Amino acid sequence: MSAIRRIAIVGAECVGKTELAQRLAECLPGVWIPEYLREFCDRVQRTPRPDEQAHIVAEQRQREEGAIEAARAAALGWVLADSAPLVTAIYSELLFADLSLHALAIAHHARYDATLLLLPDLPWVADGIQRDGPAVRSASHALLLQRLQDSCLPFALVGGEGELRLQAAIAALRDL
Repeated sequence: MSAIRRIAIVGAECVGKTELAQRLAECLPGVWIPEYLREFCDRVQRTPRPDEQAHIVAEQRQREEGAIEAARAAALGWVLADSAPLVTAIYSELLFADLSLHALAIAHHARYDATLLLLPDLPWVADGIQRDGPAVRSASHALLLQRLQDSCLPFALVGGEGELRLQAAIAALRDL
């Protein structure tokens, strides 16, 4: 069997990461890794504090490793990470002025075969306690873009709605 391709699907809040990851997992086929942050917020009924950010990064990384083993066992060639530790590091920087997670997140991110950075071109929709608003979405997108560029990590910008977004993502992955 060929190597498993690890794909990071990243972006600010409310840009369609989860929907795209699920649809790609069906199309390719592959294993979708849900965003741990969402589960965390649902469980504790609040957004994370600064001292909880490192745990969120560690848990996301652990779940990715488990998904790789699941993909191997099922003979699937793709692992699709719905968000990535780099996004947690960005929010930690943006919300708490904490840069401590960046080095680990960048090193982890270099392990992905491809990164799809979703454009904030979808309508913003409130989604419980996990959403900060359009202004934070714009700021986090700009910071994520800057960190990817500064780190020389390759990525493809993906935009559009519905089927157009899915097709743009598939086209970006064809180059693998």
